[in-house]
Amino acid sequence: MVPEGTPGACWIRGRIVDGTGEPVVDALVESWQADPDGRFDHPDDPRGARPSTVPGFRGFGRCETDAQGRYALLTVKPGALPTPEGETEAPHLALSVFARGLLHRLVTRVYFPDEAGNATDPLLRDVDPARRDTLLASPAPDGYTFDICLQGEHETVFFAV
Repeated sequence: MVPEGTPGACWIRGRIVDGTGEPVVDALVESWQADPDGRFDHPDDPRGARPSTVPGFRGFGRCETDAQGRYALLTVKPGALPTPEGETEAPHLALSVFARGLLHRLVTRVYFPDEAGNATDPLLRDVDPARRDTLLASPAPDGYTFDICLQGEHETVFFAV
C-alpha cells in the first residue's frame, strides 16, 4: 500500500487458517485503510477527498496467500477516523478475505494493541470482550502480525457489510 522505503512503513503479516488450523493456500486478502492523518482520498470521506501526505500511499492493497497460508502488506499505520455520529474510530485496517469455498467475502478489522482509542471505538466496544483479541494485531520486529482463523474455536470476528 506504500512503496518500500517509505518513512514509517510497517508490515502487516499473518496467516489464514481454516477451522482445523490448516493453511488456506488460495486466499486473497484485500485491505482498505485511512492514511496516518485519518483521511481518505475518496468522495465518501465526509470531510472531502484529499490526497495523502505520504508519497505513494494508496490506502488499498491485495496479497495472495502462499503455500503456508501467509500474506504480507506493507503500509503505514492509519490515523483515527471520525464517525457520522460524532464518535472516533481507533486506527484500523479493514480486511476482506476471498477464497475458494466462500460464496461471499469475509470482512474483519485489524486494530493495533497500543492504541488508547480502542477502548472507545464504537465497533470494537460492541464486540464480545472474549473475542476482541481476534481483532488485535500483535507487535512484530518490522510491524505487526495478524492471523485470521476462518472458523472454529478461535474464529476471527467477521462483520456483515
